Amino acid sequence: METTVVIVDDSTVYIAAAQALLEREGMQVVGHAGGSAEAVDLCARVQPDVVLVDVALGGESGFDVVRRLAREGGPTLVLISTRTADEVDEMLDASPAAGFVTKSALSADVIRSLMPSAG
Repeated sequence: METTVVIVDDSTVYIAAAQALLEREGMQVVGHAGGSAEAVDLCARVQPDVVLVDVALGGESGFDVVRRLAREGGPTLVLISTRTADEVDEMLDASPAAGFVTKSALSADVIRSLMPSAG
């Protein structure tokens, strides 16, 4: 069974690139959203295994989106960014996200390693 993924990012270029990469590596991208309200609605409808959330979503904080999605329960939440973990370290520590991945290091294997079944 393929791992299902939702990508929450305000860059359509990045969404397309990430989707192509993850699908080539055996994951199924079941949707994408550009902000928190859209992400919460989409995740409720499609119930993905994993949600990738950009740290900076235009006028919104990806950290706020992750907190909101965590209240809903369900998927593994992973923060992504062009920034390094060191640049957002304190906020990451307080986040309910399972982990953080730089956009350039994104891969299906990295996502799978952050999922609870990765043990």
